Amino acid sequence: MAADALNSSPASRVPAQQRPAPRTLADIRAKSRPKKDPERLTTHSLIVRDTVDQVEARVANAGVIAADLRFWTCVRRAALLHDTGKVAEGFQRQVSPGGLAWGQRHEVLSLAYVDLLATAADWSDTERLLVGALVATHHRALHPSASAVSPGKASLQQLYNAQTDWGEAFTRTPAPDGTAVVQVPRALHRELLAWLAGVFATDPPPHTAEGPTLAERSRDLLGRLLETWSQPVKPEHGLLTVLAQGALTLADRAGSAHSRLQTHMPLPTDYFASFPHEPYPHQEQAATTDGHLILVAPTSSGKTESGLAWAARQLTAMPGLPRLVWTLPYRASLNAARNRFRRSLTPMPGERTADIGLLHGTVAHTLLSQLTEDDCGLPRSGATTEQARQARLQADAMRLFAQRMRVSTPHQLLRAAIAGPAYSSVLLEQANSLFVLDELHAYEPEIFGRLCAAMRLWERLGSRVAVLSATLSSRMIALIDDSLTRPVTCHRAPPGTSPVRHRLVLDASPLTEPGGLDRVREWVGQGHSVLVVVNTVATAQRVFADLANDARDALPGDPYAALLLHSRFKNRDRDALERALLARHPERRPDERAPRGGLVVATQTVEVSLQLDLDRGVVEAAPVEAVAQRAGRVNRRGRHPDSPVEFRVHRAAAHLPYEPGAMDAAWSALTSIVEEGADALSEQDIERLLERAYATAWGKEWEDTARAARDEFEATFLTFTDPLHDRGEFAHALSEKLDGVDVIHRDDVDEYRARTTGRNGDPLLAAGLLIPLRYRQLKTFNAYYDRTLRVHVVDGTYDPATGLAPPAEPETIL
Repeated sequence: MAADALNSSPASRVPAQQRPAPRTLADIRAKSRPKKDPERLTTHSLIVRDTVDQVEARVANAGVIAADLRFWTCVRRAALLHDTGKVAEGFQRQVSPGGLAWGQRHEVLSLAYVDLLATAADWSDTERLLVGALVATHHRALHPSASAVSPGKASLQQLYNAQTDWGEAFTRTPAPDGTAVVQVPRALHRELLAWLAGVFATDPPPHTAEGPTLAERSRDLLGRLLETWSQPVKPEHGLLTVLAQGALTLADRAGSAHSRLQTHMPLPTDYFASFPHEPYPHQEQAATTDGHLILVAPTSSGKTESGLAWAARQLTAMPGLPRLVWTLPYRASLNAARNRFRRSLTPMPGERTADIGLLHGTVAHTLLSQLTEDDCGLPRSGATTEQARQARLQADAMRLFAQRMRVSTPHQLLRAAIAGPAYSSVLLEQANSLFVLDELHAYEPEIFGRLCAAMRLWERLGSRVAVLSATLSSRMIALIDDSLTRPVTCHRAPPGTSPVRHRLVLDASPLTEPGGLDRVREWVGQGHSVLVVVNTVATAQRVFADLANDARDALPGDPYAALLLHSRFKNRDRDALERALLARHPERRPDERAPRGGLVVATQTVEVSLQLDLDRGVVEAAPVEAVAQRAGRVNRRGRHPDSPVEFRVHRAAAHLPYEPGAMDAAWSALTSIVEEGADALSEQDIERLLERAYATAWGKEWEDTARAARDEFEATFLTFTDPLHDRGEFAHALSEKLDGVDVIHRDDVDEYRARTTGRNGDPLLAAGLLIPLRYRQLKTFNAYYDRTLRVHVVDGTYDPATGLAPPAEPETIL
């Protein structure tokens, strides 16, 4: 090391009494917290190195990781070296109370220590470059986005280039008073090298008066990294690099939050043995299946228990500590599923309920994105408050990773394909995992195809997949099987598993016409509980306004006589509505004979996970799968004294939100079985409906669209040939393709700001104010993006009982 170049500076001109006391390694901070005794660099480095052990214990050598024997060794090396650049005086002043922003990236200076230790410990060039890549990119992408406009943070290539004065940045930095700040004094540098040599069990690099400075080593290694990763690499190599980046990022965030990854699995491996009743044949089959599973079984026949039994079986055959991720198509069904698992599965010792993670929506996205924030990027004012807020964000976000069982929307899983520091940890967590895709039929062909591409990736990562559905066409099953390399076992519930529960009646007139609404009024007046399901929120709100008072008149004093559920509620109001629905309309007991009364008006949000049971059903026509799911909420177990009960399907006045071909194919199939004399909806009838609908030209088009979407998504997002490039533009593109965004109402802006900003700000505190919308609906609600709050703000009217409605059309004055 060129000791003179490292240490000499005009600081010698400063009077001795004005010079800061020399720092020793024991003084060097990695964090600004805790405020009274900030965490030291050596402590943090060891914590992160030890947390890598937890990550390895969880993921093990699953899938493609088994092909690289250096994988975990390189991640551990990177863990010890990733923050060594924080030794710089600029960083130390920044994290001091009231300190000013340094303006440089500590991870770039850390590359100098990667280079020194690689030389001292005689690493191969491949190991040097991999460890260097992990250290350099644990906060920022190496290369910018390939697109002309990169919406994310500047990449390292953009920050450090031919115009960079490396000596000024990392050796001697001019100060306003004409002196210079020595970034790494000689004695401190030698002390850090000695410590690193000790933990690496190698001799420290020799101290020489010649050779490159730390700044020059950083410059040269960053240059090599930029050159090495400038061209596409083999997909397998790129995937392993992203996974290693995810391992380091996860260990760094968990270590920073002082959060241990849980080893307790809420699902016991003997789950099937503890069944409280005689299992159905399809449940026994699921419980004895090894590898991928497709299970087709009717609503209320124990699909959830079947999926859990399958997962429990896999736990005994997989390495490490697999995670279980349960996905559902609608956000409105996630909380219900999570609460069910919390109550029914095994809590950790000393806890009352099982700890089940919930990963969805804007809150999770915000937490994951802000995990990449770092002290190097702090504003020049309010640093202490901002650091405290980030510490809480880290703790909240790490809780999403800590649990071994999670409930999620597929959106969050697919976002992991974006990679980069914010998402590579999510991708790593999909290695050596179990995925239960519940009600997979509910997705449009494009999303279905993308999920098939994700399944293919999960298999490469050593994970296993189970698909559960009451309605899965043969085309869907063939596409899943074609997307996976290993065998897929398909089980179907035998005929008679579920009793005939419904008497099917078709009505060619729209439900919203007087005759349809009058029938609902008549049933409500007779004391029946009635489920009305329509296809759009606007229709649901209009029907509810027409019928709610009739239900309230029939049940005076009942606060839940009339309930409306759709997607356009604030999270906190929807949670309250779900609780009211489940309490008011639970599954009928075997000895229960009396009608229940009450009205429920809903959209597709009622189709999945909510275990409701009503006496009669009136629905708008929809794709066959949706019709079957709606029927599953009426006379759920066939226990109604009038069983089978009437289930009336009205022809919809418009096709939205579905494709016209899907609507026509479904109505044609429904009409054909009625004309053949079938007026029931048994499991066999539903299977016939599916096959007839998908045998049409529309069905072939559906399959072609799904296959094309699978292949396009795999080529665009899941082929990691440029693993260290910024993929920020993909995140936005993916969000638009998945067509979902969380917004807040204009009246909630002040409350949202108060909950998310300031010393005690936390996005989790504001989650209850968020309302899900589709991207294409933003214009309807006059939405604008608030950059300070990082959320869209919408116009319109909002009521806790009816949800968000568009703003009224401006009145025209002639």
